[in-house]
Amino acid sequence: MMTKLIKTETEHEQALTKLEQLMMMDPCEGTAEADELELLAHLIEVYESDVVNIPAPSPVEAIKFRMAQQGLKQKDLIPYIGSKARVSEILSGKRELTMKMARNLSRGLGISAAILLAVNHLPEKTELV
Repeated sequence: MMTKLIKTETEHEQALTKLEQLMMMDPCEGTAEADELELLAHLIEVYESDVVNIPAPSPVEAIKFRMAQQGLKQKDLIPYIGSKARVSEILSGKRELTMKMARNLSRGLGISAAILLAVNHLPEKTELV
């Protein structure tokens, strides 16, 4: 059982391997294996948050990921976005999400509003007229 902080890439790789083994066992809650899995996942998360730079997904990537997780099709997004055509435009990147769409998706699908409202680029400098 790993009971120390992960400090190197080698330890990180070993922890990931052990985590995968434990996940494949699917231990019952309250067992030593379940406790080890929970602790190991936390240690990995701490290491990765400090060392590994994982960029936030784009709004469209986040939506597509959640669709895959929940087995959703484009038509399932109509209540959150509007029409079938609008859903297609959003997912293809031809149209950006409105505040209302982002709010609906965040509430309905549990996607972080911060990710859905991410701005692709901000102007370098704003001039006052």
